[in-house]
Amino acid sequence: MAISRYLASWKNLAGCTGGLIGLGLHFAGVAGSYWVVVVVGLYGVGALLAPPERITLVTDPEEEAGALKSELDALVRKVHGLKVPDEVAPKVAEIAEVLHGLLDRPRELRADPDALHAVTRLVGTDLPLSVQTYLNLPWWYAAARGSGAELVRQLDLLHADAIRTAERFHAADAQRQADHTRYLEDRE
Repeated sequence: MAISRYLASWKNLAGCTGGLIGLGLHFAGVAGSYWVVVVVGLYGVGALLAPPERITLVTDPEEEAGALKSELDALVRKVHGLKVPDEVAPKVAEIAEVLHGLLDRPRELRADPDALHAVTRLVGTDLPLSVQTYLNLPWWYAAARGSGAELVRQLDLLHADAIRTAERFHAADAQRQADHTRYLEDRE
């Protein structure tokens, strides 16, 4: 994959142009017996002087949302298969349900940078960190310190954060619905 990408790159095309100029110099009798070094050198110069490939920082919203959904679903499955307090798996599933509601509308989510950041942070950092930190503790240590209750408290805070984000995200839709209701009532 990387080789085919390089072969189609501007660097390779510029290097090939330099190499062709080197071959032209050889056939013109200018390069002499060092023609191979000239061809390789001009290829290298062309490849070095070519502009770098453009990096696309913006990904497709559907791909980005799909990746976040996969990560979230993997965490939900992981929690169901682990020895965690009884309240943990349902709370993680509730958080996932709220976040799925946002991720199911990837274009609208991309248009709201605050919501996108919050969802990305919740799925990629906060939720996995809470669960993994609990799992890193030995069972006897977690039981002695009440770490299960601490994890449940963290999940409650993350659930509240997800709900706040969803409410902000869906506020415009709720307002449109209320406006449409007023319009229908005024029409009568």
